[in-house]
Amino acid sequence: MRRAEPPSRRTVLAAAVAAAVTAGAGPAAADPEAPVATDTADPARAVPPRTVDNRAWVSYGDWSGGTAKGTRAVAGTRPGLVIAKPAGTADYKDPHTGTTAAWEYGTWTSPVHRLAVPATEAIVSWNARTPAGTWIQAEIKGTYTDGTSTPWYVMARWASGDQDIRRTSVDDQSDGRSTVWTDTLSIDDTATGLRLASYRLRLTLHRKPGSKATPTVWRLGVMGSDVPDRFTVPASVPGLAKELAVPRYSQEIHKGRYPEYDNGGEAWCSPTSSQMIIEYWGGRLTDGQLAWVDPSYSDPQVCHAARFTYDYQYGGCGNWPFNAAYAATFKDLQGVVTRLGSLTELETLIAAGIPAITSQSFLKEELTGAGYGTAGHLMTVVGFTADGDVIANDPFSASNEAVRRVYRRREWENIWLRTKRYNASGKVASGTGGICYLYFPARPSAAQRKALAAVGVRV
Repeated sequence: MRRAEPPSRRTVLAAAVAAAVTAGAGPAAADPEAPVATDTADPARAVPPRTVDNRAWVSYGDWSGGTAKGTRAVAGTRPGLVIAKPAGTADYKDPHTGTTAAWEYGTWTSPVHRLAVPATEAIVSWNARTPAGTWIQAEIKGTYTDGTSTPWYVMARWASGDQDIRRTSVDDQSDGRSTVWTDTLSIDDTATGLRLASYRLRLTLHRKPGSKATPTVWRLGVMGSDVPDRFTVPASVPGLAKELAVPRYSQEIHKGRYPEYDNGGEAWCSPTSSQMIIEYWGGRLTDGQLAWVDPSYSDPQVCHAARFTYDYQYGGCGNWPFNAAYAATFKDLQGVVTRLGSLTELETLIAAGIPAITSQSFLKEELTGAGYGTAGHLMTVVGFTADGDVIANDPFSASNEAVRRVYRRREWENIWLRTKRYNASGKVASGTGGICYLYFPARPSAAQRKALAAVGVRV
């Protein structure tokens, strides 16, 4: 299943556009206050200009610092935001069911965050618990570098379940200068020099009238980026030999399963990759949770991941923040969407025991040993060989046993980090620019915390 790319550079949404084409980005900021180092003696080790700004609200102080109407911050080992006394009641007509229902709601609006890197793109992600009868909406309002503002853009209407509302992105949002493409807010014409200079976020928490239930949001953040257009990236120097014991699951054994969740197979690379890493961290589904899956199906947890990452507007399971949010529904896990700038940064994470889900697009001949080409595909990086080559759990495999692959370092880093490429028709298309999902413990170890900070992720 393929969705048309926007006229501006757009990182391809992976899972639902991952139909194989068989015929054929700068670093994340570790510390926004830190100076940018350079090493002219060894260009391979030079640190390019910063291209990513990450900001996350995660602490009690963060939640207390926003503007609350009907919500309140809660303390504890995992601080968050909940409904207090609702600010009001509003109707919501679900476009995917046609049902209109009344919901009590409360809102929280973040302070203005000024981007250290004025951005061409912004991706909002969140971690939340939504008991039955509750859901959340996440919005962003940006200020352009010329001082004008975007409207409030809805980036998600989300619930971990699918009985009360259908989780959904919202199409057809644009002010003629920026546009929301499923999960990404993009500047329409980056050549003009226009960028997002700052933004605010707004959360709306909903529950059934008269209920005492409430969503709890533990994490809310934005990855803003301005990755330069490039067909190739500099080669990195190998620095780590390590492999993590991540479970291996094939998406291909699920072909034809659950057409209502995009029919398995090529469309399920994102939830399949997510399930691998969730289980690596100890996340398990109960027999009760899996009871809805046809008992004749192997690896029912992959079917479950597809159902509960499915975006009803997009019509697929490849919405990046929906996958991160799904991971965070498992006990003591966090999930974020970010960009990395090099394999060196990925090595930093692997060294601390943190695998990554990466998005890439390539022709069959551009990645030796893959055996396919793709307009967008997710795989899980689990380590590096002694030669520095990438060890990936690639779900585009005929069986679980065939999932482990070793890809040439130079080929792999280029298809992942570039922002421009040639497709099978010889036309210029977009590359993913280092997009990845990171899932990690709610209370990471000191080494994990240090590694995440080194790639710009606050915990």
